[in-house]
Amino acid sequence: MNNSNCSSWEPPAVKQVFLTYTGGLLALGLLLNGLALWVLCWRLPRWTETRIYMANLAVADLCLLCALPFFLYFQKTSEDTPLCQLSQATYLLNRYMSISLVMAISVDRYVAVRHPLRARGLRSPGQAAAVCATLWAVVLGSLALRWFLDVQDGGFCFAVRSGRNAYTVVFSLLGFYLPLAVLVFCSLQVVTALTQRPEANPGQAEATRKASHMVLANLVIFVVCFLPFHVVLTVRVALGLETCAITMAIKITSRLSYANCCLDAICYYFVAKEFQEASVSTTSPRVKAHKSKDTLTVTLT
Repeated sequence: MNNSNCSSWEPPAVKQVFLTYTGGLLALGLLLNGLALWVLCWRLPRWTETRIYMANLAVADLCLLCALPFFLYFQKTSEDTPLCQLSQATYLLNRYMSISLVMAISVDRYVAVRHPLRARGLRSPGQAAAVCATLWAVVLGSLALRWFLDVQDGGFCFAVRSGRNAYTVVFSLLGFYLPLAVLVFCSLQVVTALTQRPEANPGQAEATRKASHMVLANLVIFVVCFLPFHVVLTVRVALGLETCAITMAIKITSRLSYANCCLDAICYYFVAKEFQEASVSTTSPRVKAHKSKDTLTVTLT
C-alpha cells in the first residue's frame, strides 16, 4: 500500500485529513472503550453472558487502538522487522476478534429472543466465557498459520501489499464474510421476532421499536465500517490489481473501518437499555422472570 509511484494520489491535504481523522478516533475510542471496560468490570453487580462478551469486545477494541499507531508507522516505512510483525499481528488479532465477538453477541441475542425456553440451557456466563476463549484461540491460531506461511515466502509484514502471497488474505476474507452472514441472519430474525410480538401497551410498543432500530443500527454500522474494505480487498486479490486507485481505495476504506472501535462502544454499551426492556417483554410469562434477571444486554444506567 506504499507504492512510491502513487504519491501524487495522496497530496499533503489528504495526508493531513487522514492524520486528523485517525488521531480523533484514537482519542475517542480509547476514552469510550476504557470507560465501557471500567463500567463492565467494576460497576455492574454480576457477570452475565452479554457482559462477558462486551468486556472481551472492549478489550479487543482497546488493544487494536493501542496497536494502530505502530501498525500505521510500519505500513508507511515497509520495514519487515520483529516489531513490525508484532504490531501487525496485534492489529489483525484484535480486528478479527472484534468482528467475531460482534457475531457472538448477535447469536446470543438470537437464541435469547427466538428460543427463550431453550435459552436457559444454551446461555450461561460459563458458556459465554468458553465461547470467547474459543474465539480467541481460533483467531490466534489462524493468525499464527498466516504468519508461518508468509514467513516461508519472504515476510509477514504487509506481504499482501506486494501481491506475492494471495492466499494470506483468506484469513481476512473468511474472518469477515462468515461473521457478516451470521450477523445478517441473526439480526433479521431478532427484528422479526420483536416486531411480530403482541403489543400489550404503548410503552412496550415503543420499547420494541427502539430495540429493533438498535439491532438494525448495529448491523448497518458493521456493514458500513467493514464491507467496503473487504470488497476492495476481494477485488484486488481476485483480479490481481496493483493500481494506484486500488491502493488509495484500500487506504480510505481501511481507515473507515477504524471507526468501528468507537461505534462499538456507543452501540453496544450506551444504548442497550432499550433492547433489554423490549427483549424481556417478548418472552412468555414462564420465562419472563428468568429473562429479567439474565438480561440480553447490559444496561449501564
